[in-house]
Parts: sequence; C-alpha cells; structure tokens
Amino acid sequence: MKTIKEFGSQVAVQQAVKYLNANPEKNLPKILKLAEKFATNPRDIRVIQSAQVRMKDPEDPWSIAIQKFFRTVNPKMQKKFAVNFFLNSVVFGIPKKNELQKELGIRIPWTILIDPTAKCNLKCTGCWAAEYDQKNDLSLETLDRIIEEGKELGIYVYLYSGGEPTVRKDDLIELAKRHDDCFFLAFSNGTLIDETFADQIAEVGNLTFAFSVEGDEEATDFRRGEGTYKGVTRGMRLLQERGVFFGTSVCYHHYNYQEIGAEKFTDDMLDLGAYFMWLFTYMPIGKDADMNLVARPDERSFMYDRVRDMRRNKPMFFMDFWNDGEYVDGCIAGGRNYFHINAAGDVEPCAFVHYSDTNIKDVSLKEALASPIFKAYAARQPFNCNHLRPCPILDNPTMIHEMVSESGAHSTQPVDHESSEFLMNKCLPIASKWAPMADKIWVQSPAGIKQAETIDTEEKSKEKKYA
Repeated sequence: MKTIKEFGSQVAVQQAVKYLNANPEKNLPKILKLAEKFATNPRDIRVIQSAQVRMKDPEDPWSIAIQKFFRTVNPKMQKKFAVNFFLNSVVFGIPKKNELQKELGIRIPWTILIDPTAKCNLKCTGCWAAEYDQKNDLSLETLDRIIEEGKELGIYVYLYSGGEPTVRKDDLIELAKRHDDCFFLAFSNGTLIDETFADQIAEVGNLTFAFSVEGDEEATDFRRGEGTYKGVTRGMRLLQERGVFFGTSVCYHHYNYQEIGAEKFTDDMLDLGAYFMWLFTYMPIGKDADMNLVARPDERSFMYDRVRDMRRNKPMFFMDFWNDGEYVDGCIAGGRNYFHINAAGDVEPCAFVHYSDTNIKDVSLKEALASPIFKAYAARQPFNCNHLRPCPILDNPTMIHEMVSESGAHSTQPVDHESSEFLMNKCLPIASKWAPMADKIWVQSPAGIKQAETIDTEEKSKEKKYA
C-alpha cells in the first residue's frame, strides 16, 4: 500500500506528464513550480528557483538552451528526461535516499557509474580504463540487479563507462526498457553508433550519451586514433537527426587546454547538437602514465575562468569534475554522490580510484555501500577546506594512501597493480604546485568568501558564549 507521500509523488508525476503532453515549453514554469513544491534539498530548491528566474529572460543562455531542448528534442525523450531524471531522481529520489541513509547508516549516492564491459574498439593515449583487464564483462543479470537494488534506495540515474559501453548495444537498450523509470547516460567514443542503434536510442527515450572529444579533429585523433573524430561526429549527427539530446565528455590536458577553452570549440559542439559539456582534467593513473599530459596550475586556473565565462554566455550546460568542487563541497566520490563499479565487479570509490575491498558479484548494493574504503572516505570528506582542491589523488595524495592502507583495499589494475604509495608519491609534486594558486582563487570565489564568513561568525559566537 502506498504512503501518502508516495501517492502525492505519483499524482505530481501524472500532472507533470499532462503538462508535457499539452505544451511543454509553455508549461515549463508550472512544472518547475511543481518540482519546487516537492523538493526538500536546499541546493535543489535554489537551482529550481534560479531556473524560474532565468527562464523569464529570453536572452539568458539557460533560457535559450531550454527553449532549444523543447523545440528540437523528440517528445518521448522530453517526457523521459523531465519525469525520470528531474522528478524521479532529483525531486523524489533525493528525499527517499536521505531517509534511507539515516535508517540504514550508510551513504547513498545520487548516481552509480558502471562499466558494462572493459572491451573497447580504441586504444587512447593515457586512458585510465586501459589499466583494466579487457576480458571483463558484467552480465546483463548483474547489471539489472544493481539497478533494481539502486531504485529501492532512491537512485534513478545510471552512468555507463568502460571500455566502450556501446560494445554492449543490445544490453544498453534492454536495460533502458526494463527500467523505463530511470535515466541512463553513457560515456562513449561514439564510433559504434549506426542508424539502427540510433533508432533504438530514440525509441526508448531514456538513454543519452556524453561523447568523448579532445578538441578538433587533429587533437581528438592525436589521443584516440586516426578517424575517431569523423566517427564521433557521425554518431552525433545520427542522434541529432532523431531528436536525441546528448553532450560531450572532454578531457583537458597540457596540450589541448587552450583549444578546449576557446569559444570556437564550444560553438562547434553546439553546431553539432550538443546540449552539455562534461569536463575532466587528465589523471595520471597507471605506472606508465604520461606525466607530460598533466595540466599545469596556470592551465587549471585558465579552465576555471573559461568555464565560468562560457556558462554566462553560451546556451549549454557545463560541468567541471574538478573546478566545480566549490558548488558541491569538494569530492563527490566514495558513495557521497557517486561511485564506480568496474567490469570485473570491483566496487571502487571513483572511476579514477582503482582500489577496492568489495565485489558487487558477492554482495548486495547496500553491503557494498558499507565497505571499509567507503567508510574511510566518509570519515575524511571533504579532503580539503578549499573545495578547489577536492581530489584525494591529484590534490591531496596522502589521503588516497591513508584510505587504501586503512581499508585493506587492493589494486584493481591487473596491468600494473599500481600501489597507493606509488600513486601518492607521483602526485605529491602536482598537488604542491596547484595548492598556492588554488588557495588564491578560493579566497576570492563566492564559496570561499561564504566559508570565511561562516567561520568568522562561528568564532564570534564562541567568543560571546565563553565571555
């Protein structure tokens, strides 16, 4: 029997669907008002309220992007995104997981990143996934169980990486059909998307892609192999023709950061139909990682400024996995907001943290979230009071060694079994060089200023209390 809260949520979803069926663009303010009514997380409420304000200005980049979404994305995908991603996951899923966290005594993430396979049709320079055994796969039954158990905990968004997820095309479509109340995103090189698969993606409506690019054709082919750029842009065009919204996944490093930060690159991606851009910085994972690719401090600072400038001026949604730490209070891994399950079933705190003490084939999702290394993460996050230094590897490398040692986690890299001590020592110079620049940016950032004001208020309160 449904609770009053569950019944209310169901009614809200039905009302939202009516709005979407009638006139989604015109009814968006009503949908946002409905979402605001049911949202409980203060950050989510602020985002919804900000969207309501920005939608009133037709020249605002957010407003332009949302108008484009409703005019170009097929109706089925519009509905699936609004209901599955926005309502099921954010508005209703987050309160559910927050209640269960208290009840179960574990942290429940907002999303799970899963590798259906370690197989890939490319061999990219500096790829962290190349350190895994490419024979590994998660069975359809295991993938289905993870998602089913996740929904019981309030998780309705699932990300795929690899390997190359589209090696398992049929299973991606099957999972999207079985779990049509969820939303799925695959990080993909895009080269295996053909017309038949594009038709299936459009039909299910709840599967999208973040296509990996490194810049223009020359830059992308430099790391990913000749012909890759033509392959990925063909995949983009096939989805664009079918009204499927998608985005890009961009790794910036020492050799391409200027191109990634250039206005032309964003404009090119917009022309190809991208709605969002997910930015990562190069991580030197593996004993043979190319350290020359690591972004220098001034290059990370450059990207910090450029992403914020692009947000103000481009009708695209930007997410920076490192430099957006100020918005999410630091590192989100270790089950705080997300974690990773590799193709062997190893449960890892992050896609870049190749250490595990638990395998999902042996335990339930609840048990996995209570693993020793996840508890070590929970005891230490945030890893730095400066959230522009969020990472326990790149920015605070002693932390990764501490947590791996404390939990007894083992390396999940059969290629070289890189120890946490080796990784720490490799990243200590990177962290020490970034720290002074990051601290300078932080004290001038809105989040840093707010943090300083909060500390000052708390100190004055203590002084008053003990006066």
